[in-house]
This record gives sequence, structure tokens and C-alpha cells, in this order.
Amino acid sequence: MSDRLISEIRGVTEPRIHSKLNDLPSRGQEMIDFCREIGFPLLPWQEFVAINSLKVKENGRWAYPLNGLLIARQSGKTTFMILRILAGAMLYGDDLQIGTAHTISTARESFKRLVDIVEASKLAGEVKKIRWANGEQEIQFMNGARYIYRASNNATRGISKPEAIHLDELREYKNEATWASIRYTLQAARNPQTWIYSNAGDASSVILNSLRDRALASLSGSGDDIGWWEYSAHPDTPIDGSLKMWEGLAQANPSLGYTIHPENLKMALNDPPDTIRTEMLCQWVTTLNGAVDPDQWETCRDEKIVLDPQKTTWLGIDLSPSRQEAALVAAQKLDGDRFGVVLLQTWKSDLALDDKALANDIAPWVRKYQVETLAYSKQTASAIAVRLMPAGIPVHDVDGNDYMQACDEWSGAINSGRFRHSGQEEFTKQVLSAVKYQRGDSSWVIGRRASSATVCAAVASALVTHFATRVDDGIDIVVG
Repeated sequence: MSDRLISEIRGVTEPRIHSKLNDLPSRGQEMIDFCREIGFPLLPWQEFVAINSLKVKENGRWAYPLNGLLIARQSGKTTFMILRILAGAMLYGDDLQIGTAHTISTARESFKRLVDIVEASKLAGEVKKIRWANGEQEIQFMNGARYIYRASNNATRGISKPEAIHLDELREYKNEATWASIRYTLQAARNPQTWIYSNAGDASSVILNSLRDRALASLSGSGDDIGWWEYSAHPDTPIDGSLKMWEGLAQANPSLGYTIHPENLKMALNDPPDTIRTEMLCQWVTTLNGAVDPDQWETCRDEKIVLDPQKTTWLGIDLSPSRQEAALVAAQKLDGDRFGVVLLQTWKSDLALDDKALANDIAPWVRKYQVETLAYSKQTASAIAVRLMPAGIPVHDVDGNDYMQACDEWSGAINSGRFRHSGQEEFTKQVLSAVKYQRGDSSWVIGRRASSATVCAAVASALVTHFATRVDDGIDIVVG
């Protein structure tokens, strides 16, 4: 696509996925006029969101007590959040607003941006007090309105009845704790509104994923009063420099041609595909820095794979760091240098799994197949191995350098198509949730904690790959 045509592309004003539009009155025009008056006019897409997210019902309450704004990086998300905060303080009677981010540095940077906008506008004379503290910042206005910004780990400590809550980078929230604590502070508020701001997440973004599911259900008629404004590229958008790619970029980057220059996007197109899809196209990926490419995993799929009880078999067991999940896999040689891997069993418990019970569950699988060894890690499954050894079950630990080698062999086997699997849903989910954890300059392993999701089956499959890729005759490469 020519540079001239690219330079003419403008970001799309209306989000690709949004709540059903309605004819209710809106207080969004007040925000638009207010922003213009203080010298920070909204962009076209920001005006669209303001008009449609700030609709009010006949009783004066917000039609959308919860709003989600999903958009690619650097498109003006934080600026919109700040201007909504200021509009709340000056126009909507939000006496107390709370903002939170997943890190102290993010919270401080966003608050600094708010102060900069206030001090650069006529609102500077409306400020009563600004307080900076480690992990908490606060601005108070002459009309009594307050805004407090905190890191997420103590967002609601000592807070009562905020009228508006703003959660930035929601994709980084990995559990319900912060979300639940914030949600219940609104119970006694007069007319509360919660805003979440983010770009696309991955499998570990549990709060964001849950809210998106709610939003999509509401579009199908569930009756949920969530407001959802998602600027994202269509899932089939390619990353190839074509017109279709740029159309996707325009959908996910509504500030393109206004505050974002196309050349800036072009410079980032050599980044890893998952990063581009998440950061620039606002598309969901299974995980960031994934250990396995989803397309390559799909090419390894062979639904005809069935384990043969008479073949040499390698088992692999792994437990999550919490010891609440576990997975057992099996591998057998196929034709040539290919081998098949099957997920045999998974375990899950609200408490730590019982190693004796797991050992008893594994024993029947050992009897069913010609098991040469059960591979495990001393970090997670040594208690199980100790129970299996007296029963004559051969075990072999794969840790340290051996584990790094196993992960490298696992990745190479998948990328070459030598690794074959039958497409089991849970197996696929765990493999595609696995994240690379760097060890040194070039080595890596599947990070159990770094993955932020259950990856026991992925780790166990790497352990058995270490044995399934051994060369039987000691000769792997022939020269001459």
C-alpha cells in the first residue's frame, strides 16, 4: 500500500463492538463543551463515547452504571479518563472519585497527567489542594469534589461511597480481589458509575474477560446494563501491510491521523505478531510472549492419534506452584521421528492436592501402558515420585539444565511438526497459555508462575518430549 494512501487513512469514530445505541438523553454534550472550554477538545471518537456512555434514565440515574473502554495503545484512553474525572468533579456532582492502576508507577504517571491538564487550564484556580504520597495521590477542588488515585493493592482502603471509580489497564488484573473490593464500595453511593480502561488482554486477564463476556451477552439480549465501547480490529485482520491491515489499524486506533501518525505504527510492525495484535490491533491473544505459536500448534493436530498399550510409553506429571492443579500426559513414538502426546488426566482442588491420592491415580496408567519412565520435576512433584518408587514405577526428574533442554526440544518438535496431538481442548488451552521465562541471554523455560494460568499439561508434555526425542541408535545427523 502506498505511503500516500496510508497518510490519508483516519481512525474510525464508531467502535467495532459497542452497546446498542438508544434515544435516552445524554450528559455527554456537557462533557464535550466543558473540554472545549478548558482547552482540551475531545477527538471525534472521544465525543462518540462521551455521548453514548453518559446517557441517563428518566429517574436521572446513569443508564450505564458500568462502562468499558477498550482501545489500542496511545490512542487517548488515559486522556479521556482524566477528562471524564474532571467532568465528574465539575459537572456531574461526583464528590468523591477513585482511580486505580495495577502499579504505583502507572498510578503516579496518570495522576501527574491530570495535574498537568488542570494547571494548564482555567481549572487551576479551582484547586484547593494537591497531595502526593507513595502509592496515593489526591486532588481537592474548591467545590468540595475530590479525586484519589491509588495502586490497586490498596485501592479502597478507608474509602466510603465514591460516586465514580476508574480502573486503568484492567487487563493486568489477574484475580477478583481488587475488583470485588472496589465494587462493594459503591453500595451506598447516590448515582455511581464505574469505568474500566484497557487494551486487549489474554487468557490470564480474568476480570477483563469476564466483563467482555457480559458485554457480548448484553448485545445478544441478556438485559445487562453494561456499556461497552471496544475499538478493535476484526479477528481476521492480517499483519501484511495490506489495505485490510490498515483498515484494522484504523478500527483499533481511532486517533490515527489525528494524534497518531501512520509512520509511527509502521515502525512497530516488525514486533512479534502477538504483541502487534494486542497492543496495536487490540485483539485478544491466548497469552503474551507465548511459548507456542497457535497456528503452528494447529498444524501439529492429528485427531487419529490413539495410544497403543503395547508401545514404549513415557509419562509426565506436573503440578502448579499452588499445588491445586496437576496434569498427567503420555507420549509414544509414531512413524519416523514423529511422536504423539496425549493428555491422560487432570486434577483440580480448592486446597492443595493430596500426593498420595495422585500417586494412586497414576498407578493404573502405569499398568495400562509399557511405561519406560515417569518424568517429573523435583520442584513440584517430588512427593509423588517418592510414593511411586517403592511400587517399582520408574521415575526420572527433569530439572535445571535438563528442563531448559526439554523446553527447547519441545519447542523445536512443535515448530517442525514432529510433535503430534489430537486436539484435546484442555491440552490446547494449557499449551497456548504457556509463557516463555528467560534464563540467561538465550535460554528459556515454560514459566509456571509467569504464565498466570494453569500450564501443567504444557510442562508435562515438555518433560516427555525430552525422552521421546532421544535417538535410538545414537545417530541423528549423517554427514557425507
